[in-house]
Amino acid sequence: MFDLKIIRDDPLAFDRLRAKRGLASLADEIVEIDNRRRGLQTQLQELQSRRNDASRAIGQAKGRGEDAQELIAEVATLKDDIRAAEEADRETGEALHNLLSGAPNLPEEEVPAGTDEADNKEVKRWGELPSFDFAPKEHFDIGEGLGLMDFETAARMSGARFVVLTGALARLERALAQFMLDMHTEEFGYTEVSPPLLVREQAAYGSGNLPKFADDLFRTTDDYWLIPTSEMVLANLAADRIMDEDGLPLRVTAYTPCFRSEAGSAGKDTRGMIRLHQFTKVELVSITRPEESADELDRMLGCAESVLQRLGLAYRVVLLCGGDMGFSAKRTYDIEVWLPGQDSYREISSCSNCGDFQARRMKARFRREGQKGTEFVHTLNGSGLAVGRCLVALLENYQQADGSVDIPEVLHPYMGGISRIEVA
Repeated sequence: MFDLKIIRDDPLAFDRLRAKRGLASLADEIVEIDNRRRGLQTQLQELQSRRNDASRAIGQAKGRGEDAQELIAEVATLKDDIRAAEEADRETGEALHNLLSGAPNLPEEEVPAGTDEADNKEVKRWGELPSFDFAPKEHFDIGEGLGLMDFETAARMSGARFVVLTGALARLERALAQFMLDMHTEEFGYTEVSPPLLVREQAAYGSGNLPKFADDLFRTTDDYWLIPTSEMVLANLAADRIMDEDGLPLRVTAYTPCFRSEAGSAGKDTRGMIRLHQFTKVELVSITRPEESADELDRMLGCAESVLQRLGLAYRVVLLCGGDMGFSAKRTYDIEVWLPGQDSYREISSCSNCGDFQARRMKARFRREGQKGTEFVHTLNGSGLAVGRCLVALLENYQQADGSVDIPEVLHPYMGGISRIEVA
């Protein structure tokens, strides 16, 4: 959501930043509806004032023994006018709310304009790409060759875009998550949270997933929504709260299953674990003062990068263009890990600064020490990392010619000392 005063004061700037996302102008429509609503509210106040005056005059007339029928008729007419004005105000307010609710956050000035990943800007590369004396396989061929990755059984139970991991691969997924959580909590100061996986509509709205992206989510028959990422619940820890300044920044992390319908992704990554309906992720969320959020984004990005560096996985960082950013973000960096089986970089983390966009939807505020008023916090989120995609990267980067897979040394303690997954 947005501060309407900012749109009223500089509608051209609002539309110029929307254009970075490839979106049409909207400020004039917002201002027109807002002006109409403000006019209706003024009219309503005047009608209510006239009704109150007339009601007092009725009492005074009766006290003097005078005929008050004209005043009584006027009050009746005013009541009808007030009801009509209230209904018009409600409808106009709803139209304005729906318009603002469906509008994504504005990109920062430094965000490149563009509509898709072709317009993103690479800002960094890390690590050397692995070389092989054989043709590297994709992760699903490796996993199925190990006998530990089963898409057919998953499809019989649940349909497409599900997988069953067993044995050492199931343990490797768990090991990766535990390794990431230990790093983020013990080294980087995040507090681990075990959150709900089902939320009510207001929580999904606050994070920016509703109403625009309802088709991307799974919904239960009693109107709960399955989380597409734990960002949804971690950010809502600040919802409807006024936090103390000394409690900021608040940094939290969670390892959860995530659920996405993958609406609109037909034909994309139909094989393997890159795009599943159910997957696991370690999420990072920060709640900060406004002046801290830019530095916090850099810090969060560094935390996510550290995971890949410890695992010895080559990656690059790209600054997303306006059209490729998520709905709630004003600035996003994607980390793309190298997958030799695909001979390409693929996203494994997105780290975003949402500014006060989510906070306004969630009514998440803080009070500075010594001040009476409140301000909206800034929220940030990032994958630290997507666990399934990290497993994919390990399989492809550490594969051996005989079909086995080496385990990075940092994961050995989490794997009970197993250093290689062998073909059964």
